[in-house]
Amino acid sequence: MRSLDEMVSVGREKLTRKAANMTTSWNAAKTRMKTGYGNTPFGPTRKSNFNSGVDAATHRSDPEKWATNFAAKMRE
Repeated sequence: MRSLDEMVSVGREKLTRKAANMTTSWNAAKTRMKTGYGNTPFGPTRKSNFNSGVDAATHRSDPEKWATNFAAKMRE
């Protein structure tokens, strides 16, 4: 069985490898996010604010933060 440190290392490496693809996929999903929210019964102001937020948002990935938080959570 792997030690916790080994699991953290493997997970950090996997996230590092996948980070660029995750960002690309997230950006590609922005149109679907806005379309889905557009189908809700909310008013035009709420929908416009949502769309502006989605347009301004950026995806980020932090493998070091993930590793720190994962190890802390598994030690609880």
